[in-house]
Amino acid sequence: MKAKLKLIVGCAVAMLAGAAMAQSGVVTIYAADGLHDGNPSWFGDQFAAFTKATGIKVQYIEAGSSGVADRIAKEKSNTQADVLVTLPPFMQRAAADGLLQAYAPTEADKLAAGDKDPKGLYVVMMKNYPNFIYNASVLKDPPKTYDDLLNPKFAKKVQYSTPGQAGDGTALMLQTFHAFGSKEAGLAYLKKLQVNNLGPSASTGKLTALVNKGEIYVANGDLQMNLAQMRDNPNVRVFFPEGPNGKRSVFALPYYIGLVNGAPNAANGKKLIDFLLSEAAQKEISSVAQGFPVRTDVHPTDDNFKKLNAMLEGVEVWYPDWAKVLSDLPADVAAYNKAISNN
Repeated sequence: MKAKLKLIVGCAVAMLAGAAMAQSGVVTIYAADGLHDGNPSWFGDQFAAFTKATGIKVQYIEAGSSGVADRIAKEKSNTQADVLVTLPPFMQRAAADGLLQAYAPTEADKLAAGDKDPKGLYVVMMKNYPNFIYNASVLKDPPKTYDDLLNPKFAKKVQYSTPGQAGDGTALMLQTFHAFGSKEAGLAYLKKLQVNNLGPSASTGKLTALVNKGEIYVANGDLQMNLAQMRDNPNVRVFFPEGPNGKRSVFALPYYIGLVNGAPNAANGKKLIDFLLSEAAQKEISSVAQGFPVRTDVHPTDDNFKKLNAMLEGVEVWYPDWAKVLSDLPADVAAYNKAISNN
């Protein structure tokens, strides 16, 4: 009996030790889609380098910008994620809902003050901008203005991700508010556009392949993700349409990163955050991810960085008040849903 008891206790101890070892060697990141696109991909390269340097395996879960934050909220009583990467205003919402814990990255001094949450709950990991894409094999030139997308030739050939669910979809709604001068005018435009809209989409990243194949002609997206996807989708091109004032404009839509509150492997989560914000990782953002680094001491000179800046020439950049966006979002999404349902 004693021998049997010892065996059971020994197995239990071994199982506990194994569980602890497995836990100490893993980190789980929930991230908005876009950074694992393409081959090579920035996330893919950095995760491999992180595992090689630390021995910590990265478990990666991807969804829409709202989807990853919503999943953390649903798992609050049994937290699974250690790190969250998503777009605004969903990172701000996660912070407001108590889903993040404060963490100052080891080289936070290399980040501009405006790229760090005042409460220390998240920082910008990569700078980015929303845009539109079109199929260059079907359309000789991109639509010049927003109103061009109302042309009957685009009937059910336009699709954009859903505001309130996808970060880029929410960005499109905010951009129309800005381009048309008011929320009312922006909603009136989106109501007209609904005639040509193929339908809702929870994910922006999935639209690129549809544009490439010509199933739709125009979709929304963001600069980093779309340029990374263009390597595998040769018919896709980026454009920024003119508003009623004849100007093209866009706003900053960064990827934020933060440590999840109650993270089961918080120490590993901190290590991953530090790694992705390191000088070595940030130096590869433009060359691999085709995005903009956030570190103030990283100054890329690669062709991709030059191309990114050239694409933004002549486009006015504006900066939303994300606190205001977050507080208004439920009402704005409700107004949007009401506007498009009245067609």
